[in-house]
Amino acid sequence: MIDSLILEVADFETDVLTGIYSEETGKPQPLRITITVRMKPADRYLPDTPLSASKNYMDLKFAASEALPEGVHFTLIEALADHICETLFLQDTRVEAVTVKIVKLAISEAGEKIGMTLTRGRR
Repeated sequence: MIDSLILEVADFETDVLTGIYSEETGKPQPLRITITVRMKPADRYLPDTPLSASKNYMDLKFAASEALPEGVHFTLIEALADHICETLFLQDTRVEAVTVKIVKLAISEAGEKIGMTLTRGRR
């Protein structure tokens, strides 16, 4: 078995310009995003191991918020997920794979979770 380190930020809510319908375009839509990153781990994690041996969890949240291009409308949430993956790959060469799950909160009528999940491996 190959060692791996899995980091996750789950159920982060943010507003993003996305959608294909006229009532969606031009205004941010509420999304719930979960990001999972698989990366190469350090050989060992001791009590005094520095953060540089891992990755700051806030980098995952940043990729789905402040790292999004301002004013850009993502027609598909798949494109948003792809952008988040690419941002994380560029941030850290130890990132081997990224999974982004996006739920569109505004279109839920009875509490159902409508959205998609994209997994990308480093190419």
